[in-house]
Amino acid sequence: MFLLGLAVYGAGSALTAAAPTLWVLVLGWSVIEGLGAALVLPAMAALVAESYRGRDRAVAYAVVGGLAGAGIAVGPLLGGWVTTYLTWRLVFVGEVVVVAAVLLARRAIPASAPTGPRPRLDRVGAVLSATGLGLGVLGVLQSGTWGWVEPRNPPFTVLGFAPTLFVVGAGVALLSLFRAWERRREDRGADPLVHLALLGRPVLRSGLLTLLSQNLILLGLFFTIPLYLQVVQGFDAFETGLRLLPVSATMLVTSLSASSLGRVMGPRRVVRLALLVLAASVVWLLATIEPAIDDAQFAGAMALLGVGVGLLASQLGNVVQSGVGEEERSEAGGLQFTAQNLGSALGTALIGSILVGALAQAFTTQVADDPRLSAQAREEVGISLEAGVSFVSTDQVRTAAERAGLPPDEVAAVTESYAAAQLEGLKAAILATGGVALASFLVTPGLPAAPRSRPGSPSPAGAQAGRGADGAAT
Repeated sequence: MFLLGLAVYGAGSALTAAAPTLWVLVLGWSVIEGLGAALVLPAMAALVAESYRGRDRAVAYAVVGGLAGAGIAVGPLLGGWVTTYLTWRLVFVGEVVVVAAVLLARRAIPASAPTGPRPRLDRVGAVLSATGLGLGVLGVLQSGTWGWVEPRNPPFTVLGFAPTLFVVGAGVALLSLFRAWERRREDRGADPLVHLALLGRPVLRSGLLTLLSQNLILLGLFFTIPLYLQVVQGFDAFETGLRLLPVSATMLVTSLSASSLGRVMGPRRVVRLALLVLAASVVWLLATIEPAIDDAQFAGAMALLGVGVGLLASQLGNVVQSGVGEEERSEAGGLQFTAQNLGSALGTALIGSILVGALAQAFTTQVADDPRLSAQAREEVGISLEAGVSFVSTDQVRTAAERAGLPPDEVAAVTESYAAAQLEGLKAAILATGGVALASFLVTPGLPAAPRSRPGSPSPAGAQAGRGADGAAT
């Protein structure tokens, strides 16, 4: 399954690199590469579990988590350099080269024999779960444009209200149907898409929720911070990547060096420490969001952010897999992949929505309170906001104000108001990620509290997983 997924991913990368049109690019990148990744990641988690034991397994998961997180940060640097100085197509050519190298080295990948009869795909469950999750993310993603209750600029309204809550509600309803459908299939002895009893195990459930929070925070910040660097500060893609490099460095070093902390402090304490570090990095980062960037302070905040994510990465992969038995590794890997991607999607959608909403509110307040602006200027701004607000550069706002026929002093006032609103919107979005970090403490009680045992000793995490399994069975 791992090699099949890798081949599919490579085919998608090749198609994207050669894409002659936007639709072909979307097919290769969003559809085919996504399908390949959906096959690769759960299989990779299962391969790590099968290939390593004890401390080696914990280190292996820390390496995987650290590399995955660091890749999110290094990607803008490498991709920015290639895009700025060469062509974006080479980014996907590089993926094809990596896939080809792994396929050539496939003999080093241990073969996994099937442990039972081949299950039948639950097509109805797949459609219900994908559609439910998709509608939920779509509603949150569009909330900044549509509005939550009062319509802003939606494609349609429902009884005079914005469609956001109705779309999210439809997603929740479909997920409820998915849960009922899965229980029905299990009762009839058919293969479910997900064995819901797995989610009743405290270790696995807490691990997945914390993993979701980690990706929500990381992707939320990596949606927001590049806007500050590129739109507010005017840096190009390569300069932006350089300023994100401290995250990658400290994330990778921390994830590798902290894998043994679980045997000393226990995974729960390490995860809680990581969440505190993340919250502290957010506070530090907030202090750096100013019109003129302080590179040293910004680098320090980025480095601390990497430490927090690295601490999480050093524990969560092993915690998730420790919550299941050997025959459930692949299914746990699938749940792990789903939690990561759902967190990533919600990070971009939720934090992006907060950013746009805070920007619009701050801009409206700034314009209303500025005595330099006439009623005509306020009306022009109001019309623009009703049509939808985007996070654009002050140069674009200045040009729009000039085209609206405003006098030079009012053009300057509108531009200054928007610049101030930009910073307020960014700070609101970044602060929200800190709130997620603190709220994540609520899902940590199910994580193993006792230090992980040394190889050859009974695992407290495994024992707790077993008790969870027994509880779910009863």
